[in-house]
Amino acid sequence: MRLPYPSPHDFTLILAPMAGVSEPPFRQICRRMGADVVLSEFLSSEAIRRRIERTLEGAEFEECERPIGIQIYGAVPEAMAEATALITEHYRPEFIDINFGCPVKKVVRRNGGSGCLRDLQLVEDIIRACVGATHLPVTVKTRSGWNDDLRDPVGIALRMQDAGARAFTLHARTRTQMYSGKANWDEIARVVEALDIPVIGNGDVQTAEDVVRMRDHTGAAGVMVGRGAFGNPWLFRDARALLEGRPRPEAPTPSERFEMALTHARLALRLQGDTRKTVVEFRKHFGWYTRGLHGASDLRQRLFQVESVAEAEEIFVRYLAPVAQVA
Repeated sequence: MRLPYPSPHDFTLILAPMAGVSEPPFRQICRRMGADVVLSEFLSSEAIRRRIERTLEGAEFEECERPIGIQIYGAVPEAMAEATALITEHYRPEFIDINFGCPVKKVVRRNGGSGCLRDLQLVEDIIRACVGATHLPVTVKTRSGWNDDLRDPVGIALRMQDAGARAFTLHARTRTQMYSGKANWDEIARVVEALDIPVIGNGDVQTAEDVVRMRDHTGAAGVMVGRGAFGNPWLFRDARALLEGRPRPEAPTPSERFEMALTHARLALRLQGDTRKTVVEFRKHFGWYTRGLHGASDLRQRLFQVESVAEAEEIFVRYLAPVAQVA
């Protein structure tokens, strides 16, 4: 089933919206490496309607990131509609996505994110308000329920579809599970069977092989990749190869990892400002790019102290020097 926004493939690879990670630099890197669609970090509808500058900056993107969805959250239908209309007019993404899945306490305590799952009438009202405020497709990302007692992914999905959602992404855990336990992919398969709109699978996708398993297990229209892409944008490239029956490409060498990390870091400096703050916030990415390497713990300790990209580059050069001497 085709998604309501452009995608070059029948099975779509989507970069998940993740606070502090799914920013323009990482979105662009993932697009280059094979992600078909990307989403913004989730943005507060109240902050958007109040024109809070930092939040509005989160909706900005470059043309090379298309197709892109802007994700919003909130618990007041009128605020969600106003935010939807503003994003539609000023940013013109391919679609608007509503976050009904975030389990973070500060979001949930205001009924945002997965907090809305305690009141499915409110969920319907929010979706209808957003649909009425834009000509763009409105999609949703949610969980299987608030807790085990309210776990009803098919029922939730049908209500969201009836309210006007044009695509449905399911992270097959409850809010109370947070990220513990295993995502129940059987639930995704049941939702695919029940809905007339495209369904995207999410949860426990850590490798390219997991992407293929998600497709085969659930019959979904695509997969949304979250933490599995941290420091590993090659996952999209590798997954596409496996989906098309081609051999999996060779894993990136340490040199290729460092080159990608530096490319990503320089993009961050260009897009987010050539400042110490940008570098400090980027340190986590340096850590992710070095996972699994020999001596990674010591390497991360040094990278977590860098004050400039040049310092990181020097650390990488020193790390590779023994390899170069052997060669």
